[in-house]
Amino acid sequence: MGPDRTLIALEGVGKVFRGHLGIGRKVAVEGLDLEVRSGEIFGLLGPNGAGKTTTISMVCGLMERDGGEVAVAGLPMDVNATDAKANIGYVPQDLAIYPDLSARENLRFFGRLQKLRGKELDTRVDAVLELAGLTDRADDRTADYSGGMKRRLNIGIGLLHEPRLLVLDEPTVGVDPQSRNAILEAVDELGTGGMSILYTTHYMEEAERLCDRIAIIDEGKILAEGSRRELVDIVGQKDRVTLTAKGAVHAAAEALDALDRTDEVTTIEDGGIEIVAQDARTLLPLIIGTTADAGATINSVEVVEPDLEAVFLHLTGKALRD
Repeated sequence: MGPDRTLIALEGVGKVFRGHLGIGRKVAVEGLDLEVRSGEIFGLLGPNGAGKTTTISMVCGLMERDGGEVAVAGLPMDVNATDAKANIGYVPQDLAIYPDLSARENLRFFGRLQKLRGKELDTRVDAVLELAGLTDRADDRTADYSGGMKRRLNIGIGLLHEPRLLVLDEPTVGVDPQSRNAILEAVDELGTGGMSILYTTHYMEEAERLCDRIAIIDEGKILAEGSRRELVDIVGQKDRVTLTAKGAVHAAAEALDALDRTDEVTTIEDGGIEIVAQDARTLLPLIIGTTADAGATINSVEVVEPDLEAVFLHLTGKALRD
């Protein structure tokens, strides 16, 4: 891959935390290699304490590393790397807003820190307020905001200077379901618009919903990396399609079983057919057409795919939520 397509590159990165007076040590990140491409949403998925926040703190130049190299947009990153940091919008787990200021005042303050001035600052503040869904409450004190509104403002602050990379550290922790969905929709929209996003989470469903590629991290090490499908293939599980139909159900099952791309087809109670196949969603048009040609009418279709929980369990021997 050419350097123009690599936005973040980590090679052999490590971090050790030492106890009081140097007594005791904890390896937080060990020999970590990672690459994030331009224009993708990359997920860092792992349980609490896995090393996610430590990793992105080193990516953003907020923490010294004990070994290895970090580059952002082709520039070496460390705690003093001002040019490299200018490419990043960082949204921490802890809220970084002033409660006595309104959303607009918060955005104007942080915008000036990013050297935005005059009309450009006004335009960016208005755009971020709209994206965060806060235009109607822009001039209210943020102390009166709900947790979800504060989280959305926190993300908006990271977007003010239109960074090449947005780093989101567990952005939905502690928010209500409605606000969580709003945050996920906003992140998805940013990714669709071409922004590169590094997203940490311990919620499997968020990684599956948002991320183009995912790295599974545990105890400071990357255990596997790839698209959702590539990760699921590690386990060797396949998709299951369940049809309910009427008419020539047995004939349809025989026709489906004869297809090269189906691995196992069985009839079940009440006019059902269960199909085991790889990448079943792309196979659905063929399944539906074959069933109809055999003389059966489909009433419902359900596709169940292996998930990242199964992958994590396979790699670590424990559930993601343990």
